[in-house]
Amino acid sequence: MPGLHHVELWIADLDEVRAQWRWVLGRLGFTLDGEWPGGESWMAGDAYLTLTTSPNLSDAAHDRRRAGLNHLAFHGGARDAVDAIMTEAPAHGWHPLYTDRYPHAGGDRHYAGWLENAAGFKIEIVADVVV
Repeated sequence: MPGLHHVELWIADLDEVRAQWRWVLGRLGFTLDGEWPGGESWMAGDAYLTLTTSPNLSDAAHDRRRAGLNHLAFHGGARDAVDAIMTEAPAHGWHPLYTDRYPHAGGDRHYAGWLENAAGFKIEIVADVVV
């Protein structure tokens, strides 16, 4: 079966950004599926996202500009839902990016917002395509 099965993000200090991730994932419709010391998994349909602090980290900081993960893009629903998330995000530790070009930083036909959290992880919230 094609498609994404799961993504595991290694985070240097999950406790530092746990509330940020919990807010945005819950807001996007993910459900907390399991948690353990230093980690948790979130389900969305058949795919899941794991956030964990690994003892095997080679660097304490995430840099989205290095080779590796640049950002995760999530379905955000209707445009007004994306707008609401972007408005609420700063109160939950997410810093909006590309505000001067919001909501079309990805092009005239792409409605989305970009956010970055305290650990340097960038996410994109993409609105449904309006036909």
